[in-house]
Amino acid sequence: MHFPSPACASPTPQGRPIRRSVVLLCALSSLVAISACSSVTSRLPGITSLVTPYKIDILQGNVVTREQAAVLQPGMTREQVRDILGSPLLASVFHADRWDYVFTFRRQGQTPQQRRLTIFFKANALERFEADELPSEAEFVASLDAGRKFGKVPPLQATEAQLKAFDERNKTTAPATPASPAPEPATSYPPLETPGTAR
Repeated sequence: MHFPSPACASPTPQGRPIRRSVVLLCALSSLVAISACSSVTSRLPGITSLVTPYKIDILQGNVVTREQAAVLQPGMTREQVRDILGSPLLASVFHADRWDYVFTFRRQGQTPQQRRLTIFFKANALERFEADELPSEAEFVASLDAGRKFGKVPPLQATEAQLKAFDERNKTTAPATPASPAPEPATSYPPLETPGTAR
């Protein structure tokens, strides 16, 4: 028994022009779409500058403040320096007598902060240190909050009227009858095993 093949399976002279026109139409529409996208971005550059991705704050290294550096004294041991400043970010095997404390802070829309403190040891004792201009602790905390936009801070103390309204809302009435005492717990318990059963 012979079944006729579908019209699309056999290449006929009438099917070829339709296929060519469909391919040509798809190619033409994709070219129009690509050119439309590029013309929109060239005419409206402000749209792309309004929508920017969120970038997190990047804090790396050791924060060393002016107060910490003021405590350092020549002759201190490595352990004493580590107790004051923390572990160094860079301690090289090739420069065993040198510790580098590096701090960087990057926030979107602000210039990055970078500071370095280098400690030099001689025979396991602090010989000297070199540092960039270090901020005080208060200056460092203020620099972290700079540029942030905070909303209106709510008042942290309630007024007398608010306290009175709160008491009125949460006033509970005392029960008229005293509560009955809780029952005594049982002092005898049933046996864990039934007598006469074998283990």
